[in-house]
Amino acid sequence: MSEKRAWYEDIVLPALLRHARTTYGSAMRFALEQAGYDDVPRNGLYVLGAMALGGEDVPLGDIIRSLHLSKQAAGQLVDTLVMRGYLERAVDPEDRRRLVVTLTERGKAAATVQGEARDRIDTELIARAGADDVAVLRRTLAQLIGIGREAQNDPQ
Repeated sequence: MSEKRAWYEDIVLPALLRHARTTYGSAMRFALEQAGYDDVPRNGLYVLGAMALGGEDVPLGDIIRSLHLSKQAAGQLVDTLVMRGYLERAVDPEDRRRLVVTLTERGKAAATVQGEARDRIDTELIARAGADDVAVLRRTLAQLIGIGREAQNDPQ
């Protein structure tokens, strides 16, 4: 009698990654909505999360590059987050040609809610898969990211 294959063995990795990412995104979006932050735009989760992990003043150019969006689309996203009270924008005191954005109190509170939702998913994942498997997953994803970075630096 042959062993039955697990459902995930026949699904390509990009599809698994997309659905796994959706698990985090949905949990964070739901937590934000429940806490009254239902106006965070689509890619706003990335900006708030990156800024919460990245420190006080973040150059606007760094945010744009990390989003892999056009300058116009990233600028519109930042404008929306500023208008909705999640970010403040100011001239960089060290280089007046650059703009920096910082999280407002509202932005910090939303980032906290988002981080707590992420932590709940992480805790559940460790409970289901085990800490060792999650560590292997992290190392494997880091290798995949490395492949992508190397390909971006390769002119061919």
